[in-house]
Amino acid sequence: MTALPPNGPDEPAPLSDRDRAVLAVERQSWAGPGAKERAIREQLGISPTRYYQLLNALLDDRRALEADPVTVNRLRRVREARRGRR
Repeated sequence: MTALPPNGPDEPAPLSDRDRAVLAVERQSWAGPGAKERAIREQLGISPTRYYQLLNALLDDRRALEADPVTVNRLRRVREARRGRR
C-alpha cells in the first residue's frame, strides 16, 4: 500500500525547511559586500552558487509564491529585468 502525502493525494508537499530558509535569507537586507555570501555559508551550509540555483528554481515554484508572494514577485521582476537587458 502506498502512503499518501500528508496534504492529500492531489496537494503538493509543502516547501522544505531549506526552501523556506532560502527565502528568509533573500528577505533580509545586507550591510556590505560579502555579508550575504557569508550568511549563506553559515546559515544554510551551502555555497552561494548552489544558493542561487535553489533560489532560481523557487521563483518558478507555485508553493514558494504562496509562502512568500512579496519576495518571490520582487525577485521575478528583477530576473525579468536582467533577462531584458541581455
